[in-house]
Amino acid sequence: MQHAGSPEGYVLAKVSSVAAQLLKRGWHDFSTAEKETFFHQIKQASLGIHGVHVQFIGINFLESLVSEFSPSTSSAMGLPREFHEQCRRSLELDYLKVFYCWTRDAALSVANKITESDSAVDEVKVCTAALRLILQILNWEFQCNSNGKKGVNVFSSGIRQDAGLSNRSECILVQPGPGWRDILISSRDIVWLLNLYTALRQKFSHEGFSIDCPIAVSARKLIMQYCSLTGTIFPSDNGQLQEHHLLQLLSGIIHWIDPPDLVSKQIECGKSERSLFSESPSAAGYFSDYVLVTHQILLSCLCSEMLDGCRALLAMATVTSPTMFNQLLKSIRPFGTFTLLSTLMCEVIKVLMTKAPDEETWSWEARDILLDTWTALLMPLDSAGGIVLLPPEGVDAAATLFTFIVESELKAASASAFNDDVDSDYLHTSISAMDERLSSYALIARAAIDVAIPLLTRHCTERFTRLHQGGGSLDPTETLEEVYSLLLITGHVLADEGEGETPLVPTAIQRHIADSVVPDKNPVVILCSSIVRFAEQSLNPESRSSFFSPRLMEAIIWFLARWSQTYLMSPEGSQDSSYSSKADNMHQVQSISSGQTVLRYFSEYDHGKTVLDIIVRVAIATFMSYPGEKFLQGLTCYQLLHALVRQKNICIHLVTLESWSKLAIAFANEKMLFMLNASHQKSLAQTLVLSASGFRDSESANQYVRILMGHMTAYLVEISSKNDLKRVAEQPDTILSVTCLLERLRGAASASEPRMQKSIYQMGSSILNSTLILLEVYKHESAVIYLLLKFVVEWVEGQISYLEAQETTVVIDYCMRLLQLYSSHNIGKISLSLSSSLLNDAKSEKYKDLRALLQLLASLCSKDLVDFSSDSLEAHGTSISQVVFYGLHIVTPLISLELLKYPKLCRDYFSLLSHMLEVYPEMVGQLNNEAFSHILETLQFGLHHQDSEVVNMCLRALRALASYHYKETASGKMGLGSHASSLRNPKGELQEGIFSRFLRTTLQLLLFEDYSPDLVGAAADALFPLILCEQGLYQKLGNELIERQANQTFKSRLTNALQSLTSSNQLSCTLDRMNYQRFRKNLTNFLIEVRGFLRIV
Repeated sequence: MQHAGSPEGYVLAKVSSVAAQLLKRGWHDFSTAEKETFFHQIKQASLGIHGVHVQFIGINFLESLVSEFSPSTSSAMGLPREFHEQCRRSLELDYLKVFYCWTRDAALSVANKITESDSAVDEVKVCTAALRLILQILNWEFQCNSNGKKGVNVFSSGIRQDAGLSNRSECILVQPGPGWRDILISSRDIVWLLNLYTALRQKFSHEGFSIDCPIAVSARKLIMQYCSLTGTIFPSDNGQLQEHHLLQLLSGIIHWIDPPDLVSKQIECGKSERSLFSESPSAAGYFSDYVLVTHQILLSCLCSEMLDGCRALLAMATVTSPTMFNQLLKSIRPFGTFTLLSTLMCEVIKVLMTKAPDEETWSWEARDILLDTWTALLMPLDSAGGIVLLPPEGVDAAATLFTFIVESELKAASASAFNDDVDSDYLHTSISAMDERLSSYALIARAAIDVAIPLLTRHCTERFTRLHQGGGSLDPTETLEEVYSLLLITGHVLADEGEGETPLVPTAIQRHIADSVVPDKNPVVILCSSIVRFAEQSLNPESRSSFFSPRLMEAIIWFLARWSQTYLMSPEGSQDSSYSSKADNMHQVQSISSGQTVLRYFSEYDHGKTVLDIIVRVAIATFMSYPGEKFLQGLTCYQLLHALVRQKNICIHLVTLESWSKLAIAFANEKMLFMLNASHQKSLAQTLVLSASGFRDSESANQYVRILMGHMTAYLVEISSKNDLKRVAEQPDTILSVTCLLERLRGAASASEPRMQKSIYQMGSSILNSTLILLEVYKHESAVIYLLLKFVVEWVEGQISYLEAQETTVVIDYCMRLLQLYSSHNIGKISLSLSSSLLNDAKSEKYKDLRALLQLLASLCSKDLVDFSSDSLEAHGTSISQVVFYGLHIVTPLISLELLKYPKLCRDYFSLLSHMLEVYPEMVGQLNNEAFSHILETLQFGLHHQDSEVVNMCLRALRALASYHYKETASGKMGLGSHASSLRNPKGELQEGIFSRFLRTTLQLLLFEDYSPDLVGAAADALFPLILCEQGLYQKLGNELIERQANQTFKSRLTNALQSLTSSNQLSCTLDRMNYQRFRKNLTNFLIEVRGFLRIV
């Protein structure tokens, strides 16, 4: 403070930071009186008693102190984690409110001088620092916001988590608790802050001053943060105090964004004038430069204020209900907040549509913030998927906004039709890239569904009619782009994404569309039917050549895929088959909700089968009439057809369609479909085989699969039987044929179900010898090898559980031959002589092979867990464990720690290893030293992996080994024998035994390292038998840990905790379920007691 006037600001800031660290380090050593004396001096400094410069240093020191005491921003001090938590709690309970009051008073003391001065003064720096500190205090992660009691989380990293808000534009909730009510709510701080900012705005025209200067920016940020106050700081008074609080804030913020058209006009005029000055050479000179800078400042300020105003609305929307949100503005305007929100977003979109698609302007950011605001209102974080009812004005505002959105999107689509720019958003942005924005649009539409559906119907009908009236004589490009945009918007409004589950009809459509006695009059039925009829017209060759471009077909296929998952032959719509035959039951029909009306209209008993046939024929057209359109055909394979066969009630009708039979025949025989992308052929094969589940009996299903795949198996056998195979194998055509066949077979194998199991087993068994021949021939073609291995994996995984003992023996013998052949050719080996780039490429290729082999071994293991056969394998002299351990002998030497950095390979490896050690621990003793050392090395690696699931699997493996060894030795047997004692690694170095080694590692992990608290249970299950196996070492490690504690209190706590760990809750030395549960409880209590002071941060 003696050097407060020094111009070395950076040095002073660092001194404050160091002082804060020193104070924290001695926090528990200082008496209360010493702290009070020290902070009294800080208070005097921060209130300006010793002058402005000292005042700034005092506030700056408090800012450093708050930062240092916050776990997420604290410095590493080499002190126990418990110490940091105790400091944080002490500051929050005893000093944080005091600091807030001092800082607020400091800002008040200098505010008048700032606003009354015509130029920048030293007090500006003080006020800026004070506002920044208040913002920092409000951003504190309050944990003692109710009764002041909360235990220390000994497992957390100290980083603040706002995961629920991560996708909402920088909105962090402030929940300080009722103890802060008088300070933050009941005081007039907010009124003062708004008045300060208003005064700063008035100084805007002064030379050298801008409302984007630090003090103005800090004031706006603080205003926005006050908007995020929520929780128990407000009393249970039906939201009256919270509404009054937000109304105060909105009264000051409203001028930043209202009227929206005037604000946006000012921003755009500022940009235009700036452009004019920058482009005019005659405007050069001092005056023009000055005007240009002034306009730049104006533009920046208006943009910042506008965006911050949008963020403030987002914060209010996040902490209020839609009704309260709308009511806020009515006290100061003749309309509600929803009307303002709608008008504001319309204006933002209007400006946005005038910009180049790749130009990220303020309007882009404003649109995203406002969309997040609508999302916060329509899908609150605490709604749990419930219905959100908007006030009538909110519905009208949503209707107005959605109407404007649709019209704007259509204009933009039309304008992009002849845009040859490669960066054009509408021409090149994929559907998935627009999905988030379109989903937000859909929420707004559903809020006003009674308006949205007829609007979309009208626009679709107009465009469809325009295309037909053109008859090929007019250029349809603009209309096609508009239809493309409409299909995407409509698809999002009508249906949600499945995400692995069958999506339901949106609640808004179920409840808010006016019900109709006649389904043909239902607005949703009308809209859906018009699009399906339009899609059907693509089957007409003349229409297809006229206006059904590949791009338009992409939108149609995407729409049909999304729509069919919700509406086509839904089980809900098919529950009452009397719908189509009993029209006289008017009461029943009238009681049906709109959603049910639509579902029944497209059910299997009404129009559903007709629509299904149209969809299948359209899918065939994408394959036959659009060759080379990979994206379109990918949508058809992966989204549309998969959506159909995923539903059993659709499959039943699918296999009866003539169009589906034509698709299956074409797949088996047509060269056109053999020219599809290889991965698309796999998907199509899977789809066609899955549809067999729709047959009424298994014999029909198996016969269908035999006919479908018979040609493929025969062709593969024919290729592998050629006398000159080695000569022709390397020809591109042959490689392509083999690749496509393997992909098809792989797709069929992945579709295995009990009903089709017999035919798929026959399909695979008929080509076993052929695959071995191909493995030999293509040993240097990594792509072919990988596909071959993946086919075997898919086939074995789908078949192994259903095979009888004799069939299982055939499969196991085949897998042994495959592994031997793979090993004999060193296919998985990577040459160290390769250059670094080639070495990395080789690793990427080989890791996929190794992962496939691991999956194959894991599939074989599953036979011991799930077996539907009628007889036992042992009776045929076959052992799964021997085969799998033989496979491990082959595979594990190829898996280096570098390869384990590939996440998928790592998970598969440890999954298999964990399973093997849990189910066959006795086989570990039969491993040679090299193989056993490699397993230990990988387990050591896995225990420190960042993936919690990998760590969990390693802990399970350790539990299996330790418990097996302990039980075996307790009964006088060898257990793991020499592996349990010290052994030499491949380098000849002597290492301690497995249990000694992992006892140390597990204790180190539990006491000193970061990990998820979900792992404590698995760690306890591993640690318990490890302690029993190495009781002497455990006592030694415990004593060493105790002796390292210099603090007598910590030493005593640790001694007692170690004693309780192995003796509390009547724990005994028997490895049974009850003792495992007791030890889990003991370990949890142990870690809560000691981890806080043992971990050094």
